[in-house]
Amino acid sequence: MMSGCVKSVQGKISVGLMGALLACTFVSTVRAADEFYKGKTIDLVIGYTPGATYDLYARLVSRHLGNHIPGNPRVVPRNLAGAGSRVAVNYIYNVALQDGTALGTADQSLAVEQAMGDKQLAVDVNKLQWIGNPVVSNNTSVTWHASQIRSVDDARAREVTMGATGSSTSSQYPRLMNALLGTKFKVILGYPGANDINLAMERGEVAGKGSDSWAAWKATRPDWLRDKKINILVQIGLTKNPEMGDAPLLMDLAKSDEDRQVMKLLSTSVVIGRPLFAGPGVPAERVTMLRRAFDETMKDPEFIRDAKEGKMDLDPVSGEELQKLIGEIVATPKHIADRLTYIIGGVQ
Repeated sequence: MMSGCVKSVQGKISVGLMGALLACTFVSTVRAADEFYKGKTIDLVIGYTPGATYDLYARLVSRHLGNHIPGNPRVVPRNLAGAGSRVAVNYIYNVALQDGTALGTADQSLAVEQAMGDKQLAVDVNKLQWIGNPVVSNNTSVTWHASQIRSVDDARAREVTMGATGSSTSSQYPRLMNALLGTKFKVILGYPGANDINLAMERGEVAGKGSDSWAAWKATRPDWLRDKKINILVQIGLTKNPEMGDAPLLMDLAKSDEDRQVMKLLSTSVVIGRPLFAGPGVPAERVTMLRRAFDETMKDPEFIRDAKEGKMDLDPVSGEELQKLIGEIVATPKHIADRLTYIIGGVQ
C-alpha cells in the first residue's frame, strides 16, 4: 500500500516529499482502520444501571459514533453495574480485548480516588485512554421535598439519610460536607444506580441523594424540577450555574483557603462528566481515530438534534483534554490529597 504512494511522489523536492509521505501514511492508516472495523461491533460498557445519565449519554453517543469511524462498526451499549462503576472499569482495563472494540463509561471521580491513594481501585486511570466527554454539568446534592431539609443549615441541625452507590461522588460529597461544614448526613451505600436512589427517595427510604448532575435532573426528572419535588442544597463545580438559582457553590462555603483547595479537588471531576475511555493496551493510532470520531460526533447535526429531543445538554470535552486533566488530578499535591483522603476515607 505504501509502495504505491512512494512511487507517486518520486522526483519531488524533499519538503514536498515529506508532506506527500505523511499524507500517504494517513490514507494508509484510514484504510487499515476501515478494514479492521468493517463488520465489527464495539461494546460500550456502562458502569451503572439503565436510565440515569451515565447510561443515557452513553446510549446517545453509541447511536452516532459508529457513523464517524472508518468501517462504520456497530456500537452496542451494555450495562455492567457494580461497586460504583468499578466493575465496568476493571472489565475494560483487565478483561476486554485491547483492540479498540471495547469502550467504557464510569464514575467521573475515579481520578480523584486515585489521587487519594484508594487501594480498592485496581486500575491506573492515567493508563486508561480517554476518548471524550459529551457534557460538563455541575453536580448537586439534593433532598426530597417531604424531608423538610431545604438547606445546608437544615442539614447541620438534624441527621439526614443520603443514598449513594459506593465510593463515588454520591458518598464523597456528603462526607466532605460533614467534615468541613458540620452537616449530619448519614450515607446509605449499596444502591446500584441513580434511578434506584430516586425510587428510594420517593418511597421515603432515604431523605436525599448524595450526587447527581444538573443535566441529569433536566433530562430525566424535569417534572421534579417543575413541581419542586427536590431541594438543591448545594451545587458542585468550578463556577456557579445560574440556572440553579440560590443553590450555593460548594467551594463558596469553604471556611479556609485549604478547605477551598480540598473542595476544588473534588469539584474538578465535573469536567470529566460522562466520559468514554478505552483500555490501556489499545494501539495509539486506533485511539486517535476513536477520539477524532468522538469529536466529529459532537458536531454531527443528527447527534445534536437527537440530544435536543432527549432534553440532554451538550458541552463536550475532547479526549486529549480529558487525558491532560486526569493526569493533573492524579498528580495533586500530596498534602491536599491526604486531607481529602482523611475526610472521605474509603467505603465505610
